[in-house]
Amino acid sequence: MMLNEMLDKDLVEITDKTPKDWKEALKIAAGKLVEHDYIKEAYIDEIIKNVEDNGPYIVIVPGVAMPHANAKSDNVLGTAIGFTKFNESVSFGPNSNAKLFFTLAARDPNEHLKNIGELSDMLMTDGLIDKLMNVENIDDLKELIGSDK
Repeated sequence: MMLNEMLDKDLVEITDKTPKDWKEALKIAAGKLVEHDYIKEAYIDEIIKNVEDNGPYIVIVPGVAMPHANAKSDNVLGTAIGFTKFNESVSFGPNSNAKLFFTLAARDPNEHLKNIGELSDMLMTDGLIDKLMNVENIDDLKELIGSDK
C-alpha cells in the first residue's frame, strides 16, 4: 500500500498547523519532501505559480489536493509522494477546498504519470478519503493502513 511507503520514508505529516492561506499550506505540505531532499524549496514556488496561472486544478476531488509542478523541473531531486493532512480545510477559491494534500515529485514524466496513476487508484478505494479525513495522528493512520491489508 502506497501510504505504507510514505510512512516508511517519513513523508507523512498530520498537522494541527493552520496555514494562513493555500500558499502557506503548499509550503507545509511539501516540507517533508524538502527535508528529505526529494525537492528543492524552489519547486514549491513552481507549484504556487502553476496554481496562480491555472487556477486550483490541483484540487482533484473535494477535500483532496495533489500539488505538483512540471515533471521536468530541475528542482526535483528524487521521485516521491508526500502526504499532509490539515485539521481545517484550506481554501483555493470557491468550491475548491482540501484537507488532504498529496505532493508529487517526479524525476521524469513517466514517473510522474506512474505516481498519479497509483495515487488515483488508491484514492478510489471505497471510503478511503473519508477515513483519511478522520485521521488525527500517525497512530490513527497506521491503524487505518493495518486494517486495509
